Amino acid sequence: MTSRERMIVAMTGGRPDRVPVAPDISNMIPCRLTGKSFWDIYLHGDPPLWRAYVDAVRHFGIDGWFTYGTVAFQRAGDRREWTTETISRSDERIVTRTACRTPDGDLTCETTYYVADPPTQTHKWIKDFPADMAKLRHFFPEITGCDPAPLEEMRAHLGEDGALGVCVGVPGFQELFVWFERGLEAVAYAWADHRDELREFVSWQERDVLRQVEMLLDARPDFLLLGASGLWTLNTPQAFRELSLPTLQQATRMAREAGVPTMLHSCGKERKLVRICAEETALDCINPLEPPPMGDCDLAEIKRQFGGRLALMGNLHTTDVMLRGTPERVMDAGRQAIEAAGAGGGFILSTGDQCGRDTPDENIRALIAAAERYGQYD
Repeated sequence: MTSRERMIVAMTGGRPDRVPVAPDISNMIPCRLTGKSFWDIYLHGDPPLWRAYVDAVRHFGIDGWFTYGTVAFQRAGDRREWTTETISRSDERIVTRTACRTPDGDLTCETTYYVADPPTQTHKWIKDFPADMAKLRHFFPEITGCDPAPLEEMRAHLGEDGALGVCVGVPGFQELFVWFERGLEAVAYAWADHRDELREFVSWQERDVLRQVEMLLDARPDFLLLGASGLWTLNTPQAFRELSLPTLQQATRMAREAGVPTMLHSCGKERKLVRICAEETALDCINPLEPPPMGDCDLAEIKRQFGGRLALMGNLHTTDVMLRGTPERVMDAGRQAIEAAGAGGGFILSTGDQCGRDTPDENIRALIAAAERYGQYD
């Protein structure tokens, strides 16, 4: 099989020619391999991150897990005006400020780009909730169509070296975190003090996400990724059910009807989330199923209980094993993961969330060797 075929078969619960191997190297390692500063990639798109990832896939010979797919959405009545300026620069970092001018006033955010690490938002859009609601409404103009050209460029470039995915975010505390100044603390206060307004804001997000899903499914990617880092860790169970689960249910149902596989990414604690997804959604595959202490997942237990319903992707520890371990330890951990979850198919050998920048190349190659040695279906 090609890498693309192997990944699609596994994420839909089937048995490919061998266990696919797709460590999570979606950010730092591709940037490192370019030999450029990280702000060249993240700020200037030189090269775009998605191209750097494909180069990394080919460099190592892994099965590509391409999550950058997108289309150019067309929106009606968009009255926003954008400006971005550099407000400071040193040998170590560049700080930019982006302003969004709306008919109801301006909002700003600041982003810090590092020379050798991914960027972070150091000041966020929402600084006075719910007073900023009138301005925030303008962030969600109606999607009326899309141009699939960006996705087709990516599809042609990736070829058969991996499965072509498109990604949308899932509403919830983990997503609101990136909007609110002071992060999760401010989100929690908004949930306690201004719940009706917060629900309304999330309803705008949900409507926008589901319209994106509709457009993206029409473009026929290989899979739809529901990006929700920290979904179970950062939400309360009640907030998850009110703010996140409805979108998960609707998006996975839409994809199932369109014949496009779905995958949920939620790093951190995930054990209870696996059950909910298996029993209450149409999800096909879930990752990264991190082990303690980063997560709470026992791969063999999850395979026994939910392997007949969900394909699984994971779950080698990204620091203790991938970053600090020897190639021999990576090989052994890969073997254990395949023995825990590989039987019958429906398993992609991978890592926990995001291998660190300085993960040794030989450890990534050792994981590939583990899949080739122990992941054969006879």
